[in-house]
Amino acid sequence: MRWPRRLMSLLFVLALLAGPPVVLLSLFGPPVRGWPTAEQMRVWVVQPLTEQSLTIALTIAAWLVWLVLAYTVTIRVLTRLRATVAWLRHLPLPTPLQATASGMAGAAVLGVSANAVTTPPPQPPLPVTAGSFDASEDTTAQVADATSRSDDGIAVAGGWLPREVAEQISAAAALVWLRRRRAYRPHPPGQQGREDPDLVPLPATVAAVRNALADHPSPPTGAADTSAGSPQGQPAALGALPPAGAGFTGPGALAAGRGLLVTTLLAGQRHPGVSLVITRTVLASLLGSAPDALTQRLPGLAVVDGIDEASRFFTLPSAGRGHGGQNHVKRHAEQTTHIVRPAPALIVDEAAATGNPEALADVAITAGTVVVLGRWPAGQTWQVDLAGHTSDRGATGRAGPRLCVLDQVTATDLLTVIAHADQTPPDPVAADPMPRSALEPVPCLRRQPHRHEPGARPGGGSRRLELRVLGEPALLVDGQPLTVRRSAAMQVLVLLAAHPDGANTQHLTDAIWPGLPRRSLTGRLYTTLSDLRAAVRTACGLSIIDHTDDRYRLTPGLVDVDLWRFHHAVRQAATAVTDAPTAWQGVIDAYPGDLAAGRNWSWLDPIRESTRRQVLDAHAALADAAPDAQHALAWLQAGLRVDPYNADLHTRAVNTLIALGDHATADELREAYARRLADAGIGPSDAVLATATSVGHATVPTR
Repeated sequence: MRWPRRLMSLLFVLALLAGPPVVLLSLFGPPVRGWPTAEQMRVWVVQPLTEQSLTIALTIAAWLVWLVLAYTVTIRVLTRLRATVAWLRHLPLPTPLQATASGMAGAAVLGVSANAVTTPPPQPPLPVTAGSFDASEDTTAQVADATSRSDDGIAVAGGWLPREVAEQISAAAALVWLRRRRAYRPHPPGQQGREDPDLVPLPATVAAVRNALADHPSPPTGAADTSAGSPQGQPAALGALPPAGAGFTGPGALAAGRGLLVTTLLAGQRHPGVSLVITRTVLASLLGSAPDALTQRLPGLAVVDGIDEASRFFTLPSAGRGHGGQNHVKRHAEQTTHIVRPAPALIVDEAAATGNPEALADVAITAGTVVVLGRWPAGQTWQVDLAGHTSDRGATGRAGPRLCVLDQVTATDLLTVIAHADQTPPDPVAADPMPRSALEPVPCLRRQPHRHEPGARPGGGSRRLELRVLGEPALLVDGQPLTVRRSAAMQVLVLLAAHPDGANTQHLTDAIWPGLPRRSLTGRLYTTLSDLRAAVRTACGLSIIDHTDDRYRLTPGLVDVDLWRFHHAVRQAATAVTDAPTAWQGVIDAYPGDLAAGRNWSWLDPIRESTRRQVLDAHAALADAAPDAQHALAWLQAGLRVDPYNADLHTRAVNTLIALGDHATADELREAYARRLADAGIGPSDAVLATATSVGHATVPTR
């Protein structure tokens, strides 16, 4: 029914544009018949409100209204035409290989007989490494051209990332929260109003990448590995480049340079040392006004002033330096066989490449990859468009691999995830943690619990609606779970449980579908909410979500939420004057598990971590108030079961074990913690728990 409605709309617009001029011309004639004479002006001044003057004024007003309408329609049509032309420009056309294959397939279909025997499909072609533009390898180049344009990646508002890079970004974001969990020091539960600066959510670009990965899962096992064939564990973006590197030109050259910067630093996190060397001029052109504090905290990045300074990061051969051609490639291949860690990549600009070609040639011998942002006379030069598609600027002009392309904002957001925070977690071999009285509140973003008093169970003697979000999220009607078909609907329920005061349409769409155009999400949100309301109304006849003044919230008095009961217990512990341990125990009892356990929604991490920290505060407070070290150790061990990555609780547990004289168990705890950090991806350089140091001689006061 879409085309009939569009046709009726077109006819209506045409009638609206053509009807008024026809009526006005037939009744009153043309709007202007010449300038008024002096006599007509004198008569109009003496008697302005005549039937003729009023008719003329109304006619002119009608023509003006029609002109405004015609102008509006013209602008809308031009805008649609411009968008259509832009879409057609980016419409991928079939390559010669695809056109040939399509023609052959069509001929085979038309020529096959009705009694043809079904034959098994041909085997797929062998994978070919894109990036080689040897004119003698026509078949290989055609296959590379056919596969290099595949969109097996994640499109974000500021560019395009290969799937491998997007998955690394998601893993780096998880490591950020693990490091924050490790570095947190529990505070006294009575310090309400305290705000933790490290609970700031990650950039919106990271949320968009994680959401896109969730919407488009990885291909099944056995699919082609994009990183396969990359020498010495290099990222796929570097492995796709020629062995000696390449120069980038075209409108997407800087965007590809930013993508290479992010990709190389991500891959370098698996190896200690420098993974990328870049000149200061290039870094400024790529990131613009990005703060120096960010670039200084990027592991594996070395910023130099020129090629001469960059040469100290590469081990140059002692003989035969300065010779080009095949000897360079041969020596490079011989040396890389002895390199355990991938050689650093080098990014310079065209001025550095042309101003000091001999020094760059020497560095290129041992550099992992050399990229010149501009033409590179001594190497290959690729043309890069804004979408990341590459083509050789030489005689072949064939298409190459698609590169990661990012704008300045997106690249800065992703680098923020890679950068290490300036935090030093407590050392378990230290004598004793900082006294509780010396801990000062730090300003920033701490979520205050909504003052929802649980009181009596909602629903009275009729149907009972309960929402559990601590642990596995579930919606229950009279104690029986209700199936929530849409994942977005469950997100809405958990999000509204975490925001009892409600959330508007923009907040919900930005959280659940980050990175997507907001104008296309309103209908999706309405469909999700309508389906959820209908399911609940059918099950119990209640309305679970209230919508007032463009704010959605769980209907007060009808829904019992376990998170709200937990917040009530936290407030009671914060204001308890007598019998504080009982109030702290109430906080622990009200926490059955992590908020929305098992869910990886991008907006959930700050709220989940804030809730977890309130439970850690209660465990630490009970340990401090314990009558002896044995009871304190029990509370600390219970806290470690809530968060096994927290360094402060491990410090306290190790110190308590030493105070009890159990040095062997203290060593085992420290070693197990170091292994857990290493398994999670936090390497030895990040872990402060040095397992080689014995704690048997540490002096720890008894708590």
